[in-house]
Amino acid sequence: MSIRQWTPFPHALPVFTDPVPPDLLRSSVVAVPPLARTDDHVISMEENRKIISHLEAGGISTLLYGGNANLYHIPPSEFEPLLQIIEEAAGEDTLVIPAVGPAYGTMMSQAPPLAASNYPTAMALPMQGLTTSEGVVEGLTQFSRAFGRPIVLYIKNLDYIDPEDAARLVDSGSVSFIKYAIVQDDPTIDSFLDRLVEIVDPNIIVSGIGEQPAIVHREQFKLAGFTSGCVCVNPALSQAILKALNDGDLPRAETIREVFRPLEDLRNAINPVRVLHEALRLAGIADTGPHLPLLSALAESERSEVQEAAKALLSRDPATMP
Repeated sequence: MSIRQWTPFPHALPVFTDPVPPDLLRSSVVAVPPLARTDDHVISMEENRKIISHLEAGGISTLLYGGNANLYHIPPSEFEPLLQIIEEAAGEDTLVIPAVGPAYGTMMSQAPPLAASNYPTAMALPMQGLTTSEGVVEGLTQFSRAFGRPIVLYIKNLDYIDPEDAARLVDSGSVSFIKYAIVQDDPTIDSFLDRLVEIVDPNIIVSGIGEQPAIVHREQFKLAGFTSGCVCVNPALSQAILKALNDGDLPRAETIREVFRPLEDLRNAINPVRVLHEALRLAGIADTGPHLPLLSALAESERSEVQEAAKALLSRDPATMP
């Protein structure tokens, strides 16, 4: 696989001629941060830089702006400013990946500014409803061609794309890596993922549901790494899970994973995006501002629980963990 040197473009985004290498997926948790906004809903350079600096200080070098940033609902006029802001806010050694879509027309309209940018890949947000697996293959292939680079395939729902069609996209060169995020009651029992790793190299698949199923996905299904939202609260602690997995230290990975559970349970009980967005402000990391509609703020009773869990998570030092 031929990979260009990390070329010094303005603000130095790493550029690849091929999919993102698996060692990058194993070296950093893929952080999925919220997008901070001012009170009038404008994207805030200053507050987003605080979030990114917090992540980078904790050892995170890959950022993926997607669902937690609520890119499902951004206005078309905001897409190009978004690309500029998150690029400029990140350090020169940080890989930043924006998301497009989820509608076909939206992603195709976003392809020209992305093609003119330095971004090495982009993730297609999964459209729910009015799709077929074959149609998803066609649409994502057309977007990848218009963008001129392989994309991140986000598998979040059973009825979005079949494993065989995902393999077709990979084999065609349209896929950089796959974010797998179908939630199962028991992550050890997953017929979809069983089939997917049979026909797609698991080295290009990352677990996409945070710390809780990450150990099972890595050990049983051999996925390369994992994405996380709660990493934005305590990046060093989340990174310590990935290091423990890389070192084969499962007891340490399990011990640290449990520290994330209280905030993750609140995200699952209330709403993953809304809880994470406000958790960063309540923990004092950055002022994330209001939610972009069609989302709304947490209730006051929910906010106090989230603040307690976020501050408790932020306070934990991986150096003191057994």
